[in-house]
Amino acid sequence: MSPPSSVAALLLTGGASSRLGRPKAALEVAGTTLARRLAAVLSEVCPLVFEVGPGYSDLESVVEDPPGGGPLRALAAGWAALRVRGHEGPALAVACDLPNLGVELVRLVATWPAPGSVVPVVAGRPQPLLARWSPTALSATAAMAAAGERSLRGLLGLPEVTRIDEADWGPVAAAGEFSDVDTPEDAARLGLAP
Repeated sequence: MSPPSSVAALLLTGGASSRLGRPKAALEVAGTTLARRLAAVLSEVCPLVFEVGPGYSDLESVVEDPPGGGPLRALAAGWAALRVRGHEGPALAVACDLPNLGVELVRLVATWPAPGSVVPVVAGRPQPLLARWSPTALSATAAMAAAGERSLRGLLGLPEVTRIDEADWGPVAAAGEFSDVDTPEDAARLGLAP
């Protein structure tokens, strides 16, 4: 199986960050914000990258309707924006709260040689907010969101979802690249400035 020829990316920055108490995308790491850092990482791998959120990065952005509607609605809005730009292929969905995410892991997920969606698994837990979603999965997001679903977990049950575990991603990444920021304690542990 060959990897998709063109993979776009969606950087999701619109979460409420209620447990953290401030926007995750605006946290600083290595002299820049998480949103700008991840925008640069994604842009090294994908020719077309959108921010889905209020505009924390320098990327072109789109906002889900209603704003703050959850990651599924954000992914639906991002997919619609990609299609307006003529992209009909797969897209990475990446949460803005992954301060250690590197280019090689993004490239691995984007180019994994399997049809359909590709979802890394860490310690038995799928990572739908660092995954490549197929056009079929992306096309399902709007209807799922309209039915009241908010998370991306429902996409995991769709056909053609390939799960890759540490034996697959371990050669290019450490498990710490999947560490996310949800609380002030997480931010302190990961060395992020407010």
